[in-house]
Parts: sequence; structure tokens; C-alpha cells
Amino acid sequence: MITGKSVFLRAIEEKDFISISKSFQDEEILYMTGTRTILNMEQIKIAQRKFSNDPTRYDFAICLLESGQILGDLSISEMDLDNKKAKFRIALHTKENHGHGYGTEATKLALRFTFEELKLNRLELQVFSHNIRGIRAYEKAGFKKKAY
Repeated sequence: MITGKSVFLRAIEEKDFISISKSFQDEEILYMTGTRTILNMEQIKIAQRKFSNDPTRYDFAICLLESGQILGDLSISEMDLDNKKAKFRIALHTKENHGHGYGTEATKLALRFTFEELKLNRLELQVFSHNIRGIRAYEKAGFKKKAY
């Protein structure tokens, strides 16, 4: 478990699949994340089983510290140990959890885990230009825009 001031990260459990499935039912969340494939509960279970057996990734549930309620999930994936880098993605499962700083704090915890525990030098992500809220959260957490 990785603990912050208002959220903590823990391994994803089967009980989290209900919350994950909610994120596939919100058009705005799908648009902001670029999700094209909507998974049903069985597909979520299969995907999570596959992810948990992948040595190049870590998946975490984002939970509220005071109640343990799941708010979202994040992944550190495609770890490349030779080049000491990985990719990152995050999703809060409902819009009610947006705008409270939970995503920013969870991202900071993921960065700390990546650099201090995994000893990687780079964590990268891709974000759509229309996802202004996400961009602000990533920048607050310490991500820098790549200049083209």
C-alpha cells in the first residue's frame, strides 16, 4: 500500500471490478481517455488476470484514505528496465470524484513509486489536448510537456 494525505494506492481486487465497469458507462470519461472498447464484467476480470501476470506492469486501485472507497485506478506499464522507463495511465471512475485533487495526489504517489521503488528514470504518458483537467493534474504532479 502506498499512502498519501487523502488517497492511497493498493493492488486491484475483484471487488473493484464494479467501480471499473462504471467508468465504461460514462461518455465523458470514455472521450477523455480515448477508450474505444467497452468491457463487460467478464472481460474486465480476464484483462485484470492478464495484467496481474505481466511482469512489466503494476496496476493500482486509487482509494479514499478515510473510507477505503475506490475512486479509480492507475497503471505503470510497459516497463523497460534497460532504458529505465515506463508508461503511465490513470482514470477516476466517476465524475463526482473529479476536481478534488485525488488524481493529482494519486499521480504523485505513482511517480514516487516509479522513481524511488522501481528506480526508473522516466515515466511517460499520452493525453488528448481536449483533456484540459487531466493536463493540469499531470503538470501539478510534475509531468512536463514534450516539446515538438
